[in-house]
Amino acid sequence: MSMRSGLVAPVLILFLTAGSLAQDSPPAAPKPGADYSPYPKQDFPNRVFFGDTHLHTSYSTDAGMFGNTLGPDAAYRFARGETVTSSTGVPARLHRPLDFLVVADHAENLGLAPLIEESDKRLLASEWGKRVHDLTRAGKPGEAYAMWGAAVTKREDPLKNIAGLMESMWHRITKAAEEHNEPGLFTALIGFEWTSSPDGSNLHRNVVFRDNKDKADQVIPMSAYDSEDPEDLWRWMARYEEKTGGQVLAIPHNGNLSNGLMFDTVTLSGKKPLDRDYAERRSKWEPLYEVTQIKGDGETHPLLSPNDEFADFETWDKGSFGAAKEKDMLPREYAREALKQGLVYKQKLGENPFKFGMIGSTDSHTSLATSGEDNFFGKATAMEPSEDPIRFEERITGYLPDPQGRDYAIRHYQASASGLAAVWARENTREALWDAMARREVYATTGTRPIVRVFAGYGFTDKDLYRSDFAKYGYDNGVPMGGDLKQSDKAPTFLVRAMRDPDGANLDRIQIIKGWLDSAGKTHERIYDVAVSGDRKIGADGRAKKPVGNTVDVKNATYTNAIGAPFLQAFWKDPDFDAGQNAFYYVRVLEIPTPRWTTYDARYFGLKRPDDVPASIQERAYTSPIWYNP
Repeated sequence: MSMRSGLVAPVLILFLTAGSLAQDSPPAAPKPGADYSPYPKQDFPNRVFFGDTHLHTSYSTDAGMFGNTLGPDAAYRFARGETVTSSTGVPARLHRPLDFLVVADHAENLGLAPLIEESDKRLLASEWGKRVHDLTRAGKPGEAYAMWGAAVTKREDPLKNIAGLMESMWHRITKAAEEHNEPGLFTALIGFEWTSSPDGSNLHRNVVFRDNKDKADQVIPMSAYDSEDPEDLWRWMARYEEKTGGQVLAIPHNGNLSNGLMFDTVTLSGKKPLDRDYAERRSKWEPLYEVTQIKGDGETHPLLSPNDEFADFETWDKGSFGAAKEKDMLPREYAREALKQGLVYKQKLGENPFKFGMIGSTDSHTSLATSGEDNFFGKATAMEPSEDPIRFEERITGYLPDPQGRDYAIRHYQASASGLAAVWARENTREALWDAMARREVYATTGTRPIVRVFAGYGFTDKDLYRSDFAKYGYDNGVPMGGDLKQSDKAPTFLVRAMRDPDGANLDRIQIIKGWLDSAGKTHERIYDVAVSGDRKIGADGRAKKPVGNTVDVKNATYTNAIGAPFLQAFWKDPDFDAGQNAFYYVRVLEIPTPRWTTYDARYFGLKRPDDVPASIQERAYTSPIWYNP
């Protein structure tokens, strides 16, 4: 061995020993109190979660007695991404799982269809229950449903004297929620629907619990048998919170089917003008509004917003479930007009009864929370995907005769494949999601999953759009969607970012919609295009006149992302700000045109596409407003 080779081993041993010592020795500790990681102290919402707050299963009588055989367990499994066979035998799956779900079955005779299926002894001991059971088992569910509908209309609960019946079905629902709730992975929020329908007008609310089963089981859901007045629902909610120490909120929906009652100027029972007490209670118990779902879009109407070329979207304006609509009802049915009237009440009463954030959800009665145009399983089991004419032609409204003999029927091909609720929160838990809903840091989508963020303040500049700490800076120096701006002599500035659904269509534009109250007490609205895709220009009037274009191939039900942009952002300063005027601002994000579900169906089943609905639509998102109230 040479001297050179003899030195290798000691040197190698020395090197390995030094390395081992370095690994075994702890690193030098930083100074006490040093904060190297920026994240332990961050507490602002940093994730958006998508879900459905309005899904019906077989436990809803108007679902279970019309063929839906899937209960809450199947609904949760489907929402979590599993393949579930629908009630008509069709395998169904979401393209991506949801983050959360509220099974919101109707409280009125909750679980009646499963009780019939099980031939429940308690049900059969009732003369009415046995009659409904026997009709259903004899293949006459329509007659059985008509019996039930007559009872609901009269507000006479036919099963009220059967002790423990409703409790047992409610406990099944809360048990399913508990079994599927996995904090951090998937949230199963407990809830139900209170189905108020005076004279067939839709005043429905979904009640959502922040709590677990132990608290929710201490009550029985309030139903329309108890009362059809929302003020009585709020009293029920207050009693629940007092009794259990828990928390609940209510989400109204379908103002477009309320025939002017959803945002009425008088109370339902007393017909008294709204006062401050009413305004405070409504704002507290109903922080959100379901602005889009299967039964049409409720942002605005072309007669209310004639300068909004995007206002006529999935419009349902023929009537309620009981009568045709009069045009003077429209201002009391749509979100944008209600937000404007809320400014009037704020000025008059010192409180705003219509201060709500906006979400979307499905209102599906199939147990399948589908909101994709290419994966739409319909309003109810009878209208699930099929070449049967019922898929397009079944009436959703218009069964009851209009007092004046008018046709107000809306058919299923006019149903919308909508929508979803997007929630900005820190974590995927009941508490975090509910708290975000309560503070209105949410937005609605018509079924797709774009990511939208907005901050408003007084010191933002256009350079802040490019900050690496965009979200932290926004929270530190402004307010997010659902927030309130403090009084200022400065015009507010806005930072907006929008990113397309990664599996979806490019974006057309970002708009800010402003509503305000002038010194004469008159409300106004204006739309500002703040970011547009392509080489289009925004004019001095704040609008881009040129449409984005349309790549939809109607025959083949396809489109391309050759137009639009995957990401848009904008800095905007209100050019018409008046420090003395009440105002609100919300963001609307429009996607490029894509095929409507009826176009996909026509292609898949070889059917004639209905010619009075568009072949393509522009999916969209609406954020909760930001309010300025001097």
